[in-house]
Amino acid sequence: MSETRPFRVLGVQQIAVGGADRERLRSLWVDLLGVTPLGTFRSESENVDEEILRIGEGERGVELDLMQPLRPGERPRVDEPPLHHIGLWIDDLASAHAWLSARGVRFAPGGIRRGAAGHDVCFIHPKGSADAPQGGEGVLIELVQAPHSA
Repeated sequence: MSETRPFRVLGVQQIAVGGADRERLRSLWVDLLGVTPLGTFRSESENVDEEILRIGEGERGVELDLMQPLRPGERPRVDEPPLHHIGLWIDDLASAHAWLSARGVRFAPGGIRRGAAGHDVCFIHPKGSADAPQGGEGVLIELVQAPHSA
Protein backbone atom coordinates (compact mmCIF):
# COMPACT_ATOMS: atom_id res chain seq x y z
CA MET A 1 0.00 0.00 0.00
CA SER A 2 1.68 3.22 -1.14
CA GLU A 3 -0.90 5.56 0.41
CA THR A 4 0.05 7.40 3.59
CA ARG A 5 -1.80 6.12 6.65
CA PRO A 6 -3.18 9.03 8.79
CA PHE A 7 -2.50 7.27 12.13
CA ARG A 8 0.07 5.08 13.92
CA VAL A 9 -0.19 2.10 16.25
CA LEU A 10 1.88 3.15 19.28
CA GLY A 11 1.85 -0.06 21.32
CA VAL A 12 -0.26 -2.59 23.19
CA GLN A 13 -2.81 -0.86 25.43
CA GLN A 14 -4.53 -3.92 26.88
CA ILE A 15 -5.13 -7.63 26.90
CA ALA A 16 -8.57 -8.83 27.98
CA VAL A 17 -9.04 -12.28 29.48
CA GLY A 18 -12.51 -13.66 30.15
CA GLY A 19 -13.82 -16.44 32.30
CA ALA A 20 -16.95 -17.65 34.05
CA ASP A 21 -15.54 -16.67 37.46
CA ARG A 22 -13.51 -13.47 37.72
CA GLU A 23 -12.33 -14.44 41.22
CA ARG A 24 -10.49 -17.46 39.78
CA LEU A 25 -8.81 -15.18 37.24
CA ARG A 26 -7.95 -12.73 40.04
CA SER A 27 -6.47 -15.54 42.14
CA LEU A 28 -3.94 -16.26 39.38
CA TRP A 29 -3.16 -12.76 38.13
CA VAL A 30 -3.27 -10.76 41.40
CA ASP A 31 -2.75 -13.23 44.25
CA LEU A 32 -0.20 -15.52 42.61
CA LEU A 33 1.48 -13.40 39.91
CA GLY A 34 1.28 -10.10 41.79
CA VAL A 35 -0.18 -7.95 39.01
CA THR A 36 -1.38 -4.58 40.34
CA PRO A 37 -5.17 -4.02 40.54
CA LEU A 38 -6.40 -0.55 39.51
CA GLY A 39 -10.17 -0.71 39.69
CA THR A 40 -13.34 -2.25 38.34
CA PHE A 41 -15.81 -1.61 35.55
CA ARG A 42 -19.36 -2.88 35.14
CA SER A 43 -21.58 -2.44 32.09
CA GLU A 44 -25.05 -3.94 31.62
CA SER A 45 -25.03 -3.15 27.88
CA GLU A 46 -21.66 -4.85 27.39
CA ASN A 47 -22.60 -7.76 29.73
CA VAL A 48 -19.36 -7.37 31.66
CA ASP A 49 -18.09 -7.20 35.21
CA GLU A 50 -14.35 -6.64 35.03
CA GLU A 51 -11.35 -5.87 37.14
CA ILE A 52 -8.68 -3.68 35.58
CA LEU A 53 -5.06 -4.55 36.35
CA ARG A 54 -1.75 -2.98 35.27
CA ILE A 55 1.38 -4.77 34.06
CA GLY A 56 4.46 -2.54 33.87
CA GLU A 57 5.04 1.09 34.67
CA GLY A 58 4.36 4.48 33.13
CA GLU A 59 2.33 5.37 30.10
CA ARG A 60 3.53 2.30 28.21
CA GLY A 61 2.36 -0.16 30.85
CA VAL A 62 -0.22 -2.66 29.65
CA GLU A 63 -3.74 -2.92 31.04
CA LEU A 64 -4.97 -6.43 31.80
CA ASP A 65 -8.75 -6.79 32.06
CA LEU A 66 -10.21 -9.78 33.88
CA MET A 67 -13.77 -10.14 32.60
CA GLN A 68 -16.79 -12.13 33.71
CA PRO A 69 -20.25 -11.96 32.14
CA LEU A 70 -23.08 -10.41 34.15
CA ARG A 71 -25.49 -12.75 32.37
CA PRO A 72 -23.72 -16.03 31.50
CA GLY A 73 -24.59 -17.38 28.08
CA GLU A 74 -25.85 -14.02 26.75
CA ARG A 75 -24.21 -11.77 24.19
CA PRO A 76 -21.81 -10.14 24.07
CA ARG A 77 -19.83 -13.12 25.33
CA VAL A 78 -16.95 -11.72 27.38
CA ASP A 79 -15.86 -15.17 28.54
CA GLU A 80 -15.51 -16.83 25.13
CA PRO A 81 -12.93 -17.05 23.80
CA PRO A 82 -10.89 -16.80 27.02
CA LEU A 83 -8.40 -14.45 25.33
CA HIS A 84 -11.17 -12.03 24.50
CA HIS A 85 -9.40 -9.15 22.75
CA ILE A 86 -6.25 -7.09 22.47
CA GLY A 87 -6.20 -3.31 22.62
CA LEU A 88 -3.81 -1.12 20.65
CA TRP A 89 -2.87 2.49 21.40
CA ILE A 90 -3.69 4.65 18.37
CA ASP A 91 -2.44 8.21 18.00
CA ASP A 92 -5.53 9.46 16.08
CA LEU A 93 -8.53 7.19 16.65
CA ALA A 94 -11.02 9.18 14.57
CA SER A 95 -8.70 9.18 11.55
CA ALA A 96 -7.96 5.48 12.01
CA HIS A 97 -11.66 4.61 12.18
CA ALA A 98 -12.51 6.65 9.07
CA TRP A 99 -9.51 5.44 7.05
CA LEU A 100 -9.97 1.78 7.95
CA SER A 101 -13.75 1.92 7.36
CA ALA A 102 -13.16 3.36 3.89
CA ARG A 103 -10.92 0.38 3.16
CA GLY A 104 -13.46 -2.29 4.07
CA VAL A 105 -12.65 -2.92 7.72
CA ARG A 106 -15.68 -4.09 9.69
CA PHE A 107 -16.17 -2.46 13.08
CA ALA A 108 -18.32 -3.87 15.87
CA PRO A 109 -21.55 -1.98 16.65
CA GLY A 110 -21.27 1.04 18.91
CA GLY A 111 -18.77 3.17 17.00
CA ILE A 112 -16.26 5.27 18.90
CA ARG A 113 -17.20 5.54 22.56
CA ARG A 114 -15.72 5.94 26.03
CA GLY A 115 -14.10 2.71 27.25
CA ALA A 116 -13.68 1.21 30.72
CA ALA A 117 -10.35 2.96 31.34
CA GLY A 118 -11.71 6.36 30.28
CA HIS A 119 -10.21 6.48 26.77
CA ASP A 120 -12.19 6.63 23.53
CA VAL A 121 -12.32 3.20 21.87
CA CYS A 122 -13.78 1.25 18.97
CA PHE A 123 -13.51 -2.42 18.01
CA ILE A 124 -12.53 -4.17 14.79
CA HIS A 125 -14.97 -7.07 14.46
CA PRO A 126 -13.42 -10.55 14.49
CA LYS A 127 -15.11 -11.40 11.17
CA GLY A 128 -15.60 -9.50 7.95
CA SER A 129 -18.97 -9.11 6.27
CA ALA A 130 -20.28 -8.63 2.73
CA ASP A 131 -20.17 -4.84 3.16
CA ALA A 132 -16.89 -4.72 5.09
CA PRO A 133 -14.86 -7.83 4.20
CA GLN A 134 -11.83 -7.21 6.45
CA GLY A 135 -12.18 -8.29 10.07
CA GLY A 136 -9.74 -9.37 12.75
CA GLU A 137 -9.47 -12.91 11.35
CA GLY A 138 -11.02 -14.36 14.52
CA VAL A 139 -9.58 -11.81 16.96
CA LEU A 140 -11.51 -8.85 18.39
CA ILE A 141 -9.17 -5.83 18.22
CA GLU A 142 -9.81 -2.73 20.31
CA LEU A 143 -8.39 0.53 19.01
CA VAL A 144 -7.75 2.97 21.88
CA GLN A 145 -7.12 6.71 21.61
CA ALA A 146 -3.69 7.27 23.16
CA PRO A 147 -3.25 10.17 25.57
CA HIS A 148 -1.70 13.15 23.83
CA SER A 149 1.57 12.61 25.70
CA ALA A 150 2.01 9.10 24.19
